[in-house]
Amino acid sequence: MNLLLLGGTRFVGRHVAELATRRGHAVTTFTRGREAASPHAVRALTGDRDPRIGAGLAALAGHPFDAVVDLSGYVPRVVGASAAALADRVRRYLFVSSVSVYADLSYPDADESAPLATLADPATEDVLPNYGGLKAACEAVVRDACGSRATIVRPGLIVGPFDSTDRFGYWVARFVHPHLLGNRGAEAVVPAPPSRALQFIDARDLAAFIVDLVERDVGGTFNAVSPPGQWTFGVLAAALHAAADAPPGIAWVDDDVLVAQKVEPWTGLPLWLPAAEPDHAGFMHVSTARALEAGLGTRPLGETVADTATWLAARDNAAAWKHVLTGSAERAVVDAARRRTRA
Repeated sequence: MNLLLLGGTRFVGRHVAELATRRGHAVTTFTRGREAASPHAVRALTGDRDPRIGAGLAALAGHPFDAVVDLSGYVPRVVGASAAALADRVRRYLFVSSVSVYADLSYPDADESAPLATLADPATEDVLPNYGGLKAACEAVVRDACGSRATIVRPGLIVGPFDSTDRFGYWVARFVHPHLLGNRGAEAVVPAPPSRALQFIDARDLAAFIVDLVERDVGGTFNAVSPPGQWTFGVLAAALHAAADAPPGIAWVDDDVLVAQKVEPWTGLPLWLPAAEPDHAGFMHVSTARALEAGLGTRPLGETVADTATWLAARDNAAAWKHVLTGSAERAVVDAARRRTRA
């Protein structure tokens, strides 16, 4: 199969390229050329997805492709240009979207039929504040261009080696390589209760699902994340503890203490969202029944932790974790939690 990756040099894309190559497919990447070409690509094309910039998509002309995996689409106008240019030349167009497309994640078990976010200004291209609505609009232009030949994959939080967001990596570093985070206390702050739900997907499992769908020419829309209830903060803490030679103690801290100590949700303490924020109640609990039926699999959590730890130990971490709890702030949270328990 001649497989085109729009992107393909970072995180999920590099895992897709590696796996597809191992399976004998000819991989072409299309990027702006700002990073080294994927070592797994047989051809690296450069240009810009935005047809208004430079030569735009001209480099794609004349090359035969069986399928395309769109890993870098965020703006409907730009995605629409790619979809229109490729629709008549590929049998399958797979667009990597996000569970953030759902308009309401205040309830658990949202499935692929749930209402999608809309844009107050359909012309906006301001991605960060309009991420969900823009991704939903991108899905629509892919479906319009490709019809039944469109496949939409909606991952949630993606983790594992080469994850530059460092959200999951923070937890691996805190338990397995605490020196990477500077001077830390004897106890790691973990949001209580241990039963608090977590839902994510190893990038390599996501890559396998993507390649499988393209190989089997499967259409439809899929929430691609771990099954709801499979993992919790307690399960994660146990996996982290098992992976560490000298793990820290665990200070289970309630939301009210974290909020009172002005811990920034998701940023100061990665993966933590206060339970009192109803808009997020279903964010870590979307339905994956359709994806599981289509073949989505998840590897053991310990494997993801171990491989992420190995990657962190080898890379340059100088620019990482600039906004997480500092060591002194973490100790202050532990002290506040103890005072509350004694009161």
